[in-house]
Amino acid sequence: MAGIVHEVENHRLVEQAEQEAAEAARELAEIAHLRRGQIVVVGCSTSEVVGHQVGSWSTPEVADAIFRGLSGVFSPMGVYIAAQCCEHLNRALIVEHEAVPNGEIVNVLPQPKAGSSFATAAYKAFRHPVALEEIRADAGLDIGGTLIGMHLKKVAVPVRLKQNRIGQAIVLAARTRPKFIGGERAIYDESLKDGYPDFTD
Repeated sequence: MAGIVHEVENHRLVEQAEQEAAEAARELAEIAHLRRGQIVVVGCSTSEVVGHQVGSWSTPEVADAIFRGLSGVFSPMGVYIAAQCCEHLNRALIVEHEAVPNGEIVNVLPQPKAGSSFATAAYKAFRHPVALEEIRADAGLDIGGTLIGMHLKKVAVPVRLKQNRIGQAIVLAARTRPKFIGGERAIYDESLKDGYPDFTD
């Protein structure tokens, strides 16, 4: 009986993680005005999601669910996910090759305990996954304190989401905007304050 209860609880947690991830993605996409071809860097500690300290309790089922939730929102928009690996792989990234056709590829295969369960889920789900040491993403989701700032374009702007947790992990989000340059005499394009220009017709 205890085994059945545990299985039901696990199923509920997996479903919850997928739903909460999708909601966080929807909020970020709207606030950051994400559009086709842009990249969202995602760092995710499944340990934190299930209530343990980061790096101590990798949970592949939860990682798969979170990836499904995020991808279900971003993929139809044509927005790419860059899955940040853990510190054991120096926070390298797993991304679809078509998102970074000129990226400098490195050779590593993420594993749940050397890369993160989330990066491993992304690697399995992508059609043509590649690993990069760095990227400059247009927005980001940090699920459980994974420190994604090193992979965001300048200037990063914090985004407050209503869906600020996935499971027990705190979710922090960011968008980016072009730098303001030129000092007090400069005139700025007001349309760029909230994001990058959209030249698609």
